[in-house]
Amino acid sequence: MSIQQLVREQCYSFFFLILLTGCFSFQGRSQEENNEAVKKRQRAIFVYNFAQQVQWKNIEDNQFFKIGVLGMDATIYDLQSLAQKRKIQGKPVEVSRFLKADNLRGIQLLYVNNKFKYDINYILKKISGKGILLVTEDYNFNSSMINMVNVGNSFEYEINERHIEKEGFVYAVTLKRYAIRSPQKWKKLYKTLEKDFDEALEKNKEQERLIEDREKEITRQEKTIGDQTKRLHDIEEEVVARNKTIKELWKASGIQKKKFEEKLKIEKELEEGIKEQLLRIQDQEEKIATRNKKIGNQQKILSDQKQEIQKQKEILNEQLSEISTHKKINLYLIILMMLLLLAGVFVYRSYLTKKRLNKELKQKNIAINKQSLELASKNQELEQFAYIASHDLQEPLNTISSFIGLLAEDYKDTFDETGKESLGFIQDASIRMKNLIDALLQYSRLGRGKDIGLVDSNVILRDLKKDLKDVVEKSKASLVIANSLPILEGNEIELRLLFQNLISNGIKFRNKEVIPEIVISSIEITKEGKKYWKFSVEDNGIGIPEKHQERIFAIFQRLHSKDKYPGTGIGLAHCKKIVESHGGEIWLESSEGEGSTFFFTIPG
Repeated sequence: MSIQQLVREQCYSFFFLILLTGCFSFQGRSQEENNEAVKKRQRAIFVYNFAQQVQWKNIEDNQFFKIGVLGMDATIYDLQSLAQKRKIQGKPVEVSRFLKADNLRGIQLLYVNNKFKYDINYILKKISGKGILLVTEDYNFNSSMINMVNVGNSFEYEINERHIEKEGFVYAVTLKRYAIRSPQKWKKLYKTLEKDFDEALEKNKEQERLIEDREKEITRQEKTIGDQTKRLHDIEEEVVARNKTIKELWKASGIQKKKFEEKLKIEKELEEGIKEQLLRIQDQEEKIATRNKKIGNQQKILSDQKQEIQKQKEILNEQLSEISTHKKINLYLIILMMLLLLAGVFVYRSYLTKKRLNKELKQKNIAINKQSLELASKNQELEQFAYIASHDLQEPLNTISSFIGLLAEDYKDTFDETGKESLGFIQDASIRMKNLIDALLQYSRLGRGKDIGLVDSNVILRDLKKDLKDVVEKSKASLVIANSLPILEGNEIELRLLFQNLISNGIKFRNKEVIPEIVISSIEITKEGKKYWKFSVEDNGIGIPEKHQERIFAIFQRLHSKDKYPGTGIGLAHCKKIVESHGGEIWLESSEGEGSTFFFTIPG
């Protein structure tokens, strides 16, 4: 074997080692990519399963089930891929992307990943009342409707029942059964994830150290091969020089034998050097073979893992198919049972109706007679109360007011400052008491008027604008009334009082720096087969907190002190009684600091 061949073989061994190292790194990356692909598939399946276990209102009116993905998230491609194979709520699935939370509309489910740093509270506010289920990933515990967290090669999740029920969703029992219910377990999962992440970082660092060691070893081998190549080149030059010398000595007489021995000695030294190089090369080949064997074992392990992942994937697909089939069967059975139950209930109710018809008619006649007697008795009691309030209560109150006036005029100089202040308090209290009695009398008379006729709403509001002219000009209020309001059948005085109270409240209950703006309009609606006129009175006042919105219609209920907003607190109670006596109902929509809108209906 020549020296050039030895050098060439060492170079081949070196490049083969580099190639094997690259293959090993590529195999590691390939395994990680396969695991990540499975994880992405599982994420999409989780989102679809959540949607299948929640019931939307009026979902049958939609042609598609629509999913939104917030931000530049690649999860949208996994959801779109799964949409080609699966339906949700029996409907085809459409998946679209939204870059801002302000543009969310026309979807049933929204997916958000915490890695894009969206504010979850802002998103909840934007989707409130829109019938959108919020599914998030890696957010804090109990911050979303359904929140997922990465655990190893799969996910866990927790649900916020308050957020879900607030939006009117109905969810399956199984969704709650398999969810994480305690924040302690959620924190434990995060700690486990942090530990796994730290271990992965440590393994990555270890692999980097191994790669660095291999690079150093390769560099060292390159240097060794270079030194050996240089040494072999020097030996070749030395052999050529000695051969030349030997030839010259061979030609010379008398010293041929001596030069021949020197030549043999040099050749022996060269032979030993070559043998040493061969031993080194053989040792390196053995090391390369050992490494090849290790790489082969690792490739076999990777192949086994691929086969195992493929088997698990096939099992998962089979389970999903079985679950889908079971759900369809259960749905058909439930529908059949409901139809049979409805048929049985219908037949049974028809039987009971025919059997109890005469009995119920007799009972209703008895109840009507009894109610008539009770109503007559209550009307008589109410008239007696009104008489007592107007005469027996006001008479002593007038006496108290008169004597307080005499004391204040004739003996005020004999009182000190405390006494004068006390007299003032007593006089103010007697005036408030008289106002309360008058308001109570007015409240008792509402709904008893028999003067029912056609009332033009436009005329009432035109007269009210004249009566409230001073108040409107003083507050610089803007009173906007629709061009054509309806003609109603009712008591003109009571309807006038209804509009007057609502307009006055809109002007009175506001911040000092705000100019009042009041808008009045009406539309015609149908409810339970009967036509109504629905009026709205909208203002830009201080608003009413949600927890007090039922309380304000009760008699003498005040939310503010009389010093800040004067009055008896009976105005809205008057409005409620007037509307209900005309066969309608009254309610409001309001947010604190953003104004209020009062709605009421009057039969058309």
